[in-house]
Amino acid sequence: MPQIKVLPHESLCPEGKEFSVEPGSQLCQQLLEHGIAIEHACEMSCACTTCHVVVREGFESLADSEDNEDDLLDMAWGLTPLSRLSCQVKVANKNLVVELPRYTINHARENH
Repeated sequence: MPQIKVLPHESLCPEGKEFSVEPGSQLCQQLLEHGIAIEHACEMSCACTTCHVVVREGFESLADSEDNEDDLLDMAWGLTPLSRLSCQVKVANKNLVVELPRYTINHARENH
C-alpha cells in the first residue's frame, strides 16, 4: 500500500504525519480520515481551491489533472507546478509527499 507523508503545517499538522492508503483512494478524504482537517469548502466537488496541496514527491504517479481542476488551480494561493486539488487526486501505487499550503483563498475558515 502506498504511504502518504504530510509535511508539517503550522496549524493543521504541526508534527507532520505518515499513513498508508489503498490505491485509488481520494487524497482529500484520506487526509480527513487521518485527522488532518484540510479545508474542503465545496464538499469535494471541484468547485473551489481550499483543498489545494503541493505534491512534493510522487507527482508523476498521479493521473493528469482535468481542465476544470486546472482552471481552479489558477486561483489557488501559492500555486506551483506540483499543485493539485486533493479532492481530485486518486492515489496511485506510489508513495506521496504532500505539502499543505500555508493559506487558502478563504477569508474565513469553514467549520469542517
